[in-house]
Amino acid sequence: MSGSRTLLLCLALIAAGVAAYAYWPHEAAPPAERYRTQLVDRGDIVQVITANGTLTPVVLVNVGTQVSGTVRKIHADFNDRVREDQVLAELDPALFQAQVRQSEANVLAAQAALDLARIKIGRISTLQQKNLVAREELDIARQQVDAATAQIKLAEAQLERDRINLRNSVIRSPIAGVVVARSVDVGQTVAANFQTPTLFQIAQDLRAMQINTSIAEADVGMLQPGMAVSFTVDAYSGQRFQGRIRQIRLNPTTQQNVVTYNVVVDVDNAEGRLLPGMTAYVSITAGTRHAVLRVANAALSFQPRRDDGEERGPRPPAKERRTQVHVLDSAGELRPVAVETGLTDNAVTEIISGELKPGDRVVIREVRARSDAAAGGNFRLRMM
Repeated sequence: MSGSRTLLLCLALIAAGVAAYAYWPHEAAPPAERYRTQLVDRGDIVQVITANGTLTPVVLVNVGTQVSGTVRKIHADFNDRVREDQVLAELDPALFQAQVRQSEANVLAAQAALDLARIKIGRISTLQQKNLVAREELDIARQQVDAATAQIKLAEAQLERDRINLRNSVIRSPIAGVVVARSVDVGQTVAANFQTPTLFQIAQDLRAMQINTSIAEADVGMLQPGMAVSFTVDAYSGQRFQGRIRQIRLNPTTQQNVVTYNVVVDVDNAEGRLLPGMTAYVSITAGTRHAVLRVANAALSFQPRRDDGEERGPRPPAKERRTQVHVLDSAGELRPVAVETGLTDNAVTEIISGELKPGDRVVIREVRARSDAAAGGNFRLRMM
């Protein structure tokens, strides 16, 4: 019995010692082990704005039809070069020709009615001068002449409209260029009652292209017309093409609370290698600084833990250029330093002003040391 009690007492003492060691406050780790730092230095910063865009012709015209009908002939196909006013397609003109003949007959009928009204008013005028008819008869005859005259004008207007519809049954190219799309076939019926259908797309000149790309509102303020642009396309891997910003359009686009602006880039395509619809991966050099004071971007978002040991959340991106970094001095103490930032890239940020100098150690993150109890794993005793 005494041996069992002694064993139980030993086990209890060992468990108490392990618990005390796990929860007893240990000495803090040295600053060099607790914080990760990076030196402030001088160097170059190149800020590059990247975006994706689509290559399109500078002038792209959608050719449609103002009248409905069945396509009888097609005179142009994909990639064909066409002249201005060249015939692209023809609709079946039978119905339009019949409408023109009907309107011509209506004009003749209206003319005959006018001639009869004029003869009638001449007779009534002679009789009225001899006081053989009342004055009202002459007024009625004059009104009939006016009505017949208006009817002729109405019939002539309808005839002109039907003739225009007949001419519109022949689809012509409004510009000289290249057919980049054809969306109609022979025998197809096109309806223009509510919306003009697109039959062809014609690019005026594929030697001059443009890129339509969207730039975030945080970056658009650094751009201006005339800035150089470089881009790549998947069709020519590893090759870079050049362009220039022509326009920053003022109409914003908002998607999922993200505001972007359309930036139009002019591209020289004299060799004809770039095709409409290609995806362009655009890079714009927004600014360059040489031999400036730099800190790591992580240092600008570092926040030390509170006194209660809980870790603060990362500092949100500042809209203003003033912020602070934390410097680790020789005594291992953190010292906040207010700074004003300038140009930035994906790694470092320019420091415009503040009490920083090359060689200072700025904290980029804090290392959370694991507790000895967690590091030691499960404590087990084996009884032999």
